[in-house]
Amino acid sequence: MARDVQKTTWTDADPRAFVAAVARPARRRDAETLLGLMERATGQPARMFGPSIVGFGEYRYVYASGRTGHAAAAGFSPRATASVVYLSDGVEAHADDLARLGPHTTGVGCLYLKDLAQVDLGVLEELVAASYATLTAGTHGLRARDGGGPSSR
Repeated sequence: MARDVQKTTWTDADPRAFVAAVARPARRRDAETLLGLMERATGQPARMFGPSIVGFGEYRYVYASGRTGHAAAAGFSPRATASVVYLSDGVEAHADDLARLGPHTTGVGCLYLKDLAQVDLGVLEELVAASYATLTAGTHGLRARDGGGPSSR
């Protein structure tokens, strides 16, 4: 039987060159802001996680099946319609901060921001720092999870 191989992994690509190449000026501006914000919030340098995620730090996870992997402990991606901030500990853990953030939408572990000029960057930095702290504390990534993980697809 073939062994599952994690498809999204760290690369040697330059995250600043990736951000500089973002086509949409507003999305590029927001990505430049997120680079600094996430470096401050995590204390980690930016690295590319796959071809389109700028990641900061790393955490390991274990599924109920025993499969393990690693993912960026904090990260973002400048998508066409919004900047996506990854909160891999889940957005529900940050409900109070999200209520203070400003205009956004969410997925299970994704925060979608159309314009950083409309959100409270201090709150966003607190969110990223709290999520990062949870993921790197050594406990979150060890809980049993079913289904796909943050970097298993």
